[in-house]
Amino acid sequence: MRSPAPDSDAALAEQLLRLNRRLHRLQKHQFGPLGITPAQSRLLRAVTVFPEPPRMADLATRLDVVPRAITTLVDALEASDRVRRVPDPANRRVTRIELTDEGRETLEALRRARREAAQEVLSPLDPGQRAQLGGLLELLVGGGSGDAHGHCAHPPRTPGRESQGRE
Repeated sequence: MRSPAPDSDAALAEQLLRLNRRLHRLQKHQFGPLGITPAQSRLLRAVTVFPEPPRMADLATRLDVVPRAITTLVDALEASDRVRRVPDPANRRVTRIELTDEGRETLEALRRARREAAQEVLSPLDPGQRAQLGGLLELLVGGGSGDAHGHCAHPPRTPGRESQGRE
């Protein structure tokens, strides 16, 4: 089998970017009625992956953003009663972030909205095509090479990217 021509690689990359933007727009539209931004949604989901309420530094590392971005997100989510700051029982200088009941309800509504957006994007595909796409995307997201950052969909933060205020 021949390797694709470089122009076709660029075209595939462009299609992936366009698909990502489409999915992002659909999700943003779905999130609107919930009064939450995509970045706040990511933070809520990140809180749930930890076995105990995480520290803000843990969330910054998990989301690959500067700590100040986490503070801003937590402030907004706390103002809407979706998270709360709680003291660490082992170290009173440490603050942890936990979901409130409102936060858990919002997270469930976000999951429904994400499913609806994904269903809309994937609707042209039959179950076999969806499975095939899932396998291919897993290979691409993993980097296919045991790459040190294969666990995430983006490269590590660099000093130049930190100043961009990425969410």
